[in-house]
Amino acid sequence: MRIGADKNVIDRQSDEFYMTEALRQARRAYEAGEVPVGAVIERNGRIIARAWNQVELLNDATAHAEMLVLTKAEAAVGDWRLTDCTMYVTKEPCPMCAGAIVHTRLRRVVFGAADPKAGAAGSAMNLLQFPSLNHRCEVTGKVLERECRELLRQFFAEQRATAKSQNPPKNGNKTHQKGS
Repeated sequence: MRIGADKNVIDRQSDEFYMTEALRQARRAYEAGEVPVGAVIERNGRIIARAWNQVELLNDATAHAEMLVLTKAEAAVGDWRLTDCTMYVTKEPCPMCAGAIVHTRLRRVVFGAADPKAGAAGSAMNLLQFPSLNHRCEVTGKVLERECRELLRQFFAEQRATAKSQNPPKNGNKTHQKGS
């Protein structure tokens, strides 16, 4: 975080400050058994919306943190256009979320952990700055990346361990061999 003359003062306008708030939302998702992604939207130095993944809770594939926080921000602003807002999200947005971000015309998107398989803010593709779309966002990546990535890594490691303990391999540790 940017620190002023007094090393104990946190710059509340820094990307790290807002990403820390998004990480708090991601931890809520983690505690609820959801993929730990959190998001906040900032406007004029204030957080106007907060959300975390709720796909399982709401039984809705579109209930990503980004989608939920956009809806909350639109309500807070009273308009679907979020041209003077910045989204902070702990994981690079997927194509669905990136499409919604472009349509709401967010000024800027800041993400923590990159997603090389499905990230749509520059890793796998870049829908947020796609030349033929009607809007392009400023993008800043890898803010508090280590913290964001570690939360995701820990969650998926626990998911794999739980799945393994609930579905032990048949026939002990033996693997099936062709022709046996």
